[in-house]
Amino acid sequence: MRTVIKDGTLVTASGSSRADVIIEEEKITAIGSFLPGFGDRTIEASGKLVLPGAIDVHTHLDMPFGGTVTADDFTTGTIAAAAGGTTCIVDYAIQTPGGTLQEALVAWHKKAEGKCAVDYGFHVAVTDLNEKALNEIPDLVKKGYPTFKVFMAYKGVFQIDDAALLKVLKKTGAAGGLVLVHAENGDVIEVLTGELLAAGKTAPRYHALSRPPLAEEEAVNRYIAMAELSGSPAYIVHLSTAGALRLVSSARLRGLPVYAETCPQYLFLSIDRYNEPGFDGAKYVMSPPLREKGNEDHLWAGLRSGNLQVVASDHCSFNLKEQKELGMNNFTKIPNGAPGLENRVQLMFAGGVVKEHIDIHKFVDLVSTAPARIFGLYPQKGTIAVGSDADLVIFNPEAEFTLSSTEQFQNVDYNPYEGFRGKGKPELVFSRGTLIFEHGEYTGAVGHGRFIPRQPFSVI
Repeated sequence: MRTVIKDGTLVTASGSSRADVIIEEEKITAIGSFLPGFGDRTIEASGKLVLPGAIDVHTHLDMPFGGTVTADDFTTGTIAAAAGGTTCIVDYAIQTPGGTLQEALVAWHKKAEGKCAVDYGFHVAVTDLNEKALNEIPDLVKKGYPTFKVFMAYKGVFQIDDAALLKVLKKTGAAGGLVLVHAENGDVIEVLTGELLAAGKTAPRYHALSRPPLAEEEAVNRYIAMAELSGSPAYIVHLSTAGALRLVSSARLRGLPVYAETCPQYLFLSIDRYNEPGFDGAKYVMSPPLREKGNEDHLWAGLRSGNLQVVASDHCSFNLKEQKELGMNNFTKIPNGAPGLENRVQLMFAGGVVKEHIDIHKFVDLVSTAPARIFGLYPQKGTIAVGSDADLVIFNPEAEFTLSSTEQFQNVDYNPYEGFRGKGKPELVFSRGTLIFEHGEYTGAVGHGRFIPRQPFSVI
């Protein structure tokens, strides 16, 4: 079947134009001006934006953590993604102690297969480095898993030491892959946490005090040094502080292939949220934690300058009731994470483009094109071009919205952006040419989403 999206304003990272888009099977087959009746189905997009489907390269679905499992699995999470205009995610397959990387991938494929509403891929999280796991890396890069995550925090759970970090960097870089790092100093956090608990300071707000900006900045500095020593590219997930951004900017100025993402929570929320009444501050317990008001100005500047290349959600949803409440009397027991997959695109348009922090082309780059380029999906995804997957969003820039937990597809009992008002929301969402979301309703088929092997890393 041939579908024509008619008279929309096509927006990519490099420019805008008013044109028609032809979809046949799963691909974009033509862009131009076509007579009425040219297609079997015509969708009028006059006055609307036509965007490439967004790509979220940092999600955690169906993930065990802290004695529980995330509230969103691969079905609810990817339906939420579709509702928000995201047509591809990259989640994390996490190595278990003593296990292999391949075993982690088998386990996560089992969680996702036949359950996804949008396309997906996997990073591999290395948490227990041994020679067998280390030697798996080159083959996994060839098989479409070119990215590996390591943790410099969560001591005793996920954290690896500097020797293991350097080994992973060397092996991955030589194989054409990219190492992603959670950059916080886990040893420092352990000491500060112990002091707070010993003083009887157990409320959610002390989570942020146990993970101060310097703990992140020291780890970012050390990671960049390790990457430079290894001769490998480096990527920092969920960067949250102005100081960490300065370190990234300095490294890039020296010509090092260092990349970083930030997340909407660090652009739109601040540390004051931990002071909400009762136990409500637990909604915002995530790592790194929220930062002081004013820090976000530096992050916006980093997005404009290109020293921050990606905005991802770090979607890791736990219900306040029963799940976050596991830490009612001890902030270290609160499962870390918050939802964001569904709202990322709207937040960045309404809070970024409309508020004139970024222009619309930078917006597309941050939520779609740069993630596709860095993570081996471009030009299959991340742009509007002949031959690319027909992952398209017809977006109404004038539609008003108010975010609320009562009107969301995310399977979680709160929304950290509750009451946020703005303009701009997806009206129609296509995944590989199939209409999966239409005017507020999910219209796709669970299982439509397909695993997408990714290409080796190349410098952008």
